[in-house]
Amino acid sequence: DLREELNLYSEKIVTENLVLSTKRSIREFFVDKGYLNVNSTIKRIQDTTLTNHVILEIDVDKGKKVKIRRIEIDGNKAFSRGRIRRSLKETKQKLIFKPFEDLDGITKEAARAYFNRKDSIQARRVFADYFEERVKLNIFKSSKFIRSNFEADKKMLIAKYNSKGYRDARVKSDSIKILNDKSILLFLEMDEGNRYYFRDIKWSGNSIYSTDKLSQMLGIRKGDIYDNDKLTQRLNMDPNGGDISSLYMDDGYLFFQITPLEVRVDNDSIDIDIQIYEGQQARINRVTLTGNTKTNDHIVLREVRTKPGDLFSRSDIIRTQRELSVLGFFDPEQMNVNPVPNPEDGTVDVEYVVAEKPSDQIELSGGFGAGQLVGNLGVSFSNFSTHNFFKREYWDPLPSGDGQKLSVRFSSNGRWFQSWNMSFTEPWLGGKKPRAFSISGYQSLQTNGQTRYVREGINSLKNLKDSLGNKIPNDLRQDIQVTGISIGLAQQVRWPDDYFVRRVELAYQHYKMNDWVQFLLSDGEANNVFMRFSLSRNSQDQEIFPRMGSNIKLVVQATPPYSMFNGKDYGADLSPQERYKWIEYHKWKFASEWFTKIAGNLVLRTKAGFGFLGKYNQNVGDSPFERFYLGGSGLTGFQLDGREIIALRGYDDQSVSPRIGASLITKYTAELRYPFSLNPSATIYGLGFMEAGNTWNNFNDYNPFAVKRSVGLGIRVFLPMFGLLGLDYGWRMDDTPEHILQTQRGQLHFTIGAVLGEL
Repeated sequence: DLREELNLYSEKIVTENLVLSTKRSIREFFVDKGYLNVNSTIKRIQDTTLTNHVILEIDVDKGKKVKIRRIEIDGNKAFSRGRIRRSLKETKQKLIFKPFEDLDGITKEAARAYFNRKDSIQARRVFADYFEERVKLNIFKSSKFIRSNFEADKKMLIAKYNSKGYRDARVKSDSIKILNDKSILLFLEMDEGNRYYFRDIKWSGNSIYSTDKLSQMLGIRKGDIYDNDKLTQRLNMDPNGGDISSLYMDDGYLFFQITPLEVRVDNDSIDIDIQIYEGQQARINRVTLTGNTKTNDHIVLREVRTKPGDLFSRSDIIRTQRELSVLGFFDPEQMNVNPVPNPEDGTVDVEYVVAEKPSDQIELSGGFGAGQLVGNLGVSFSNFSTHNFFKREYWDPLPSGDGQKLSVRFSSNGRWFQSWNMSFTEPWLGGKKPRAFSISGYQSLQTNGQTRYVREGINSLKNLKDSLGNKIPNDLRQDIQVTGISIGLAQQVRWPDDYFVRRVELAYQHYKMNDWVQFLLSDGEANNVFMRFSLSRNSQDQEIFPRMGSNIKLVVQATPPYSMFNGKDYGADLSPQERYKWIEYHKWKFASEWFTKIAGNLVLRTKAGFGFLGKYNQNVGDSPFERFYLGGSGLTGFQLDGREIIALRGYDDQSVSPRIGASLITKYTAELRYPFSLNPSATIYGLGFMEAGNTWNNFNDYNPFAVKRSVGLGIRVFLPMFGLLGLDYGWRMDDTPEHILQTQRGQLHFTIGAVLGEL
């Protein structure tokens, strides 16, 4: 704030020096913000209410922000001018596009370098320098000159030089030439200095681990380019792990200290002496928790890896932070850990600081696809407590704090489709081990829009009755109804590591069809009894906007092989009702999803998925249930026949698969994500995506590279009360004449609280 900068207050003595310093402060304030042409005038007006007092009237004309027409660089040899300009992240020159200016002259110079001196490298460098000076498509960054940004960019530039061995590099001078009231030239003169290399690296003070082991972990060899940042990272805190400090601190050596010293600098070589103080091992004394105003202590502490009496371990603390983050109850941006060492008795107290965030949702979810709007209404409580259900004082609005999950949901698009489901999950069955028990029930109904009974008129809500007073069934009605129940048990496993979870689920589904002509089994009933086994490994660092980690999952779902023991002759001409009364199949799915931090908060998400629906008996044939459908937003709501609906943005819903579904599917996804807000009350991020996928009916036709492709942009908004809202615009790159004629290239996909399919 300018008023705070000026430090003017009532009763301050006004002198000529005060006026000049005030004008100077005003100029510095606005120049720092990019207003180089700022002017100010200060008038002293006699105060008529007080004797010997004046009112200072300050008039500021800040003008317009000036832009950098060009950045001129001198003294550089190791880094090209283009590389230096690119290193200035926030200080950019104006767009330049003159690719043909003096092209004939530069072509002759490159030709002389190539033919006369046989120097192809110099010839390429001539062209590279030419285009660096004449083509600069600065689209996403402003060319306005802001002094504070420029100073920060100079530090980053020197850090870039240092990382390449130029430890003495400096900006020798910088200056500005004002061209007019809108443009400037920015001059940089570099002093790069010599390039340095690591020579001898010696260790002292180490007794727990051998010098050979420490040198191997350090990963820096004699002759490597000198990089002090890399040395510091490998000694202290490498985000990828495996640094020297982690080696000691994961074994209890909390008081460990390590200091690298440059003991000799010779020409272009540097000798390093790494001094170690190992200290004694520290054991954890107390573990405390603050900030959990809603979640019960024991729910949080059971996720904590650092237990009283254990040796201190930094990796256990980092893992605990990850586990608390993925619970979904706390804001990961406000989470903190405070170790309080007690050197006198060799112990440490560990305090975990958390901040509760809203985790319950009023689930207003839905989407538009296949020309129909499907709406979902429900509530989802992710921190429910059955223990406090009958205690009135804990109802606010429902009992909470035990980490249980309860959801009730209703979906509909009118008389054509209705569905309800209810589920409950206890993540720690028995309270001693992370063994999640879940139970769910659901029922769905899809019709052709006709009412169950004949109405008295087209717009009437009254049912027509016969002479006996009974309702008259509507012969035009077609419907399919599914009722199901499932129970599951998931448990964390310790091998190969404790990121793995195995889950077993037993489920029953009952199908009832009434003149449902668009399905192979149009009339009758079918039963689907299956067991689903899944093995997954999830190491994502957080739930809403993961920056690193992976999620790998294998799912096998199978029914009993009824045809092997029920005595039916499936080679005979059986009716669909008889053939599929008890459905049999085995279904395999594999998906691998990875999150990679590119720079800052820019994250690359990559995913590949595969699915296969198999049969036990050739005579029974392929199951008409549980088939794969690909295309669109993945959200139609009509998953009544157990179909696996997978999104492929840019295409019509379910258009990249046969009308009756497919037995094989492959899908690939790459998304580049960047957050606009990581506030837990409204997490917002944008994304650009590339997708590809296809379906097949047998392995003879299967080709994982013959896929339908699409690209696009999207945005995601996570609101705690409503879940994840998504808007994507996808552009399909291929046609699908083998399935359906696509009507348009680009499509807008809107979803609320929906995922894009398990694959």
